[in-house]
Amino acid sequence: MTGRAGTDLLRLLPHRHPLLLVDRVLDVVPGESLTALKAVSANEPWCVDLGDFPPTLLLESWCQAAVLLSSWDEPATDRVVLFGAMADVKFHRPVSPGCVVRHSVRVLDARGATVAFTGRSEVDGHVVMTVGRVVTTARAAADLHS
Repeated sequence: MTGRAGTDLLRLLPHRHPLLLVDRVLDVVPGESLTALKAVSANEPWCVDLGDFPPTLLLESWCQAAVLLSSWDEPATDRVVLFGAMADVKFHRPVSPGCVVRHSVRVLDARGATVAFTGRSEVDGHVVMTVGRVVTTARAAADLHS
């Protein structure tokens, strides 16, 4: 299955501007893999002060792509995805305004509401970040408010 963008992504992610960090999904195989894009703009508040796109936000953008993969077939507005662990995350190159980041996310293991992902991010065919493992779990939003 291919592509979703804009308002379609808003149904799958709770994030809004300026922290919605995925612009488009290029390709998805539900339960297996997803490819998404993030266009980095000089107008983003962090780029104005820092110049480059902060590595922590690059990881956040990749993690949002992972959430999209985990909720692609079953969007649930009553559910919150929590990140429990990250391992072997490496930043290889800076990402500057004007770059288009291509995130590749793959499911390593899924057991109920807990999913482990791996993947990488590239700009113009160059790896800018690798992710060894990110583990998530989904919980009912109502359970988190007590």
